[in-house]
Amino acid sequence: MKPLRIGMISFAHGHAYAYFHALRRIPGIEISGIADPEFARVQALADDYGIPYYADYASLLALGLDAVVICSENALHAEHTMAAARSGAHVLCEKPLGITPEQMEAMILVCREQGVQLMTAFPCRYLPAVREAKRMIEHGEIGEIVAIKGTNRGTCPGGWFVRPELSGGGALLDHTVHVMDLMHWMTGAQVERVYAYAANLFQPGLQVDDAGMLHVHFDSGVVGVIDTSWSRQAPFPTWGDVTLEITGTNGSIYVDAFAQKNDVYSRADMQGRWDYWGDDMDAHMVQAFIEAIRDGRPVPVTGEDGQRAALVALSGYRSLEAGRAIPLIES
Repeated sequence: MKPLRIGMISFAHGHAYAYFHALRRIPGIEISGIADPEFARVQALADDYGIPYYADYASLLALGLDAVVICSENALHAEHTMAAARSGAHVLCEKPLGITPEQMEAMILVCREQGVQLMTAFPCRYLPAVREAKRMIEHGEIGEIVAIKGTNRGTCPGGWFVRPELSGGGALLDHTVHVMDLMHWMTGAQVERVYAYAANLFQPGLQVDDAGMLHVHFDSGVVGVIDTSWSRQAPFPTWGDVTLEITGTNGSIYVDAFAQKNDVYSRADMQGRWDYWGDDMDAHMVQAFIEAIRDGRPVPVTGEDGQRAALVALSGYRSLEAGRAIPLIES
């Protein structure tokens, strides 16, 4: 079998390292190169695994790759995705898909015109607890969904994440999209109205929000709320969480997405920590992307899925400005 030639554009987002190692474990994959303007971010990978390095992503794309994985700063997703599509490469793009409705619409359109697939990186769909909840809902085990409460609380990531010209927003954008995608996926419904609160509460002096609550009303009548805050401080055992409380007419489901862990307490650390032993959601997601390309099947998490989730977050900022609930902004 001819190997699939994969390139990676930027390691600005830390998820890139997990995706890199996931790709390495898949038979028949050749990581043909890494492009990143900051060599220090990728030097160890290039040296340890003999991966060609390119300072300019255009030089990487000139190799004629089968696919690329994009983990650049949010504001660059559109530029990198459209360039990759025009080179003939399928794209796995880190979330959020883009930082404006116009960017995301252009990304989807160019990929469609070039005949390549665009997948949004939503690995939480591949967590066992999430998939079991999806199965239970599809089999009607809790009846009709009436409400969902979610969390994606994390630690402030710093760096370019708190520079609005690169990130496009703070915690409300960063941490809405994962759980919002799960809500769309679980309900099969679309958000029609959004009300949001966002502020700077935990890290004084940030240019972006680090606290947020997002309330949504779906066209099916389901209501939802997400805590998107970067509220995990240094003493907390880990960087964050993903949880869902799904209430139905005949029952409810509580999902703790990262519960495959041990709680470890030691004098060396002088605090508790989570020792995660569970399934590798990133590996499952990357595998699904590769299999779709190999088999000529649609990717399981589309650019439109990423667009829908990001539009809810962007509508949240519009709601904050208006001081009231607003209709979902159009793409």
